[in-house]
Parts: sequence; C-alpha cells; structure tokens
Amino acid sequence: MPTTSIVIPAYRAPDYLDVTLRSIAPQAEAADAEVIVVNDGPDAANAAVADRHGARLVTLPTHAGLNTARNAGIDAARSGLITFVDQDVDAPTGWLEAMIAGAAAYPELEVFGGPIRARLESALPACGRHPPPITTLDAGPLDCDVPFVWGANMMMRRRAFQRVGMFDPGLLGRGDEEEWLLRYRAAGGRIRYIAAAAIDHRRTAADSRLSALARAAYGQGREVRHHDRRSGKARPVSAELHTLAGCAWHTVRRRCAYGIVMGARTAGTLREALAERRG
Repeated sequence: MPTTSIVIPAYRAPDYLDVTLRSIAPQAEAADAEVIVVNDGPDAANAAVADRHGARLVTLPTHAGLNTARNAGIDAARSGLITFVDQDVDAPTGWLEAMIAGAAAYPELEVFGGPIRARLESALPACGRHPPPITTLDAGPLDCDVPFVWGANMMMRRRAFQRVGMFDPGLLGRGDEEEWLLRYRAAGGRIRYIAAAAIDHRRTAADSRLSALARAAYGQGREVRHHDRRSGKARPVSAELHTLAGCAWHTVRRRCAYGIVMGARTAGTLREALAERRG
C-alpha cells in the first residue's frame, strides 16, 4: 500500500500541472507514494501531462468542481493517508517527507496542513502591508493546532471521511473545503499545522499581471458573497461601499497595486449584494 495518495484536481491548466508534477513525482517515488490527477472534465492536455509524469489519471465526465474532484480522488486512493494539493503549486524538496513525518508524529490526529507561500512570478508595486492576493497560510515556525488548513497543502486520514462524510459536491468556489473542516471540528476533530511541510502557491508572470489578478479577484469577490450568505456573515451594502472606498484610498495613498486587486474583489462582492437587493 502506498505511504500516501497525493490527489491533484486539475482543470484546464496543463502548464501549471506540469510544474506541480515535476516537483511532486520524484518525491512520491522516493516515499513510495502514489500520485492521482483528477481531470475535472475531459482534457487531453492535462491527461498528457499526467501520463508524462507517471501519475494515475481519473477523468470526470464533465466539469464538476473541486469538491467533486477531491471526492473522486478519495475513492481512487489506495492509501489510508490522502494528501491534497492544487494544480498550481511547486513543492520544494522535502515537502512530502515532512508531511508524512508529521502524520506519523501525531497518530491520534487525522487532519494536517502545512505553510502555503505565495510566489508571484512578476512583481507588482506594493506597500508590504497586505499579503499577496492568492491563498497563503503561515502559522509560524512550530507545529501547532490551527482552525483551518487549505486545499493547496493538506492531508487527511481516510477514517476522518468515514466518520464525518465527504466534501460537499454542491459547493463551488469559496468555502469548498472550509465547510468540511467546520463539520470535522464540530465533530470534535483537531487540525494540525506541520511547519516543515511548506509548499509554494504560484502564479506565472502572465497571471501575476495587475489585470489578471484583478479579474480573478473580482470573481473571488462574487464567490465570497455567496459563501458569506450561506454562512450568515453577509455584510450590508453600505459596509461593502465603505470597503471599496478604503481600497481606493489605499491605492492612492500607499501607491499600492494590491489596493486595486482588493478593490476588484470588493466590487465583485458588491455586485452580488446589489443583485440580492434586486432579487
């Protein structure tokens, strides 16, 4: 049986997937782990990349979203220890060894995650007061319990899914793994941060341009509003307008491009809030 099954949901990003597999496949071979690429809808380019790196391929009949892909990966996994990463990461040498060692050090625990470091491959003028506008996680230099870890770098024991169920396939976008983690914590589970198991979350130079980041942030803002409404945390329109004004002030006052990205995200949230009013 493999030491762990590494599940990588993939959707229309063969160049990103190639970097991910190039960094992970040698570590998996050294650790006697298996790598499973879940093709979220038929995609010949993703399939070719998976084959080139020796990964098992699971293909969904249609595009169904991250949680459905994760569940398919769980079903296909042969190990009782399942590691999830996103298709746009780069795993430094020693990452997988640290994750497996972390799980072995805490046999009573079931859910683990490591640091997620942002790597934008084209720099933007920024004031340094805010993190880059992609998912990151930093809980410090020591292992500790944390409220959440994220799908770019997390590991679960199969028994956790057997006890609290699978990822909710109806959730798309913001909050997809968070809903499962909340369920797990409500059932008394603990989540352990493995400080040595860091991974890089990357954006290419083209995807690090201000226009690309702003477009992505706008879509994320729309997802955030849906997530906040589901969880009862949706803010009034006046609060969103106040945040948007603050982003504009920050951009001008600090000469910070991230202010534009944060403003785009708030604009997406505001659009959905106004649609709720009309609906």
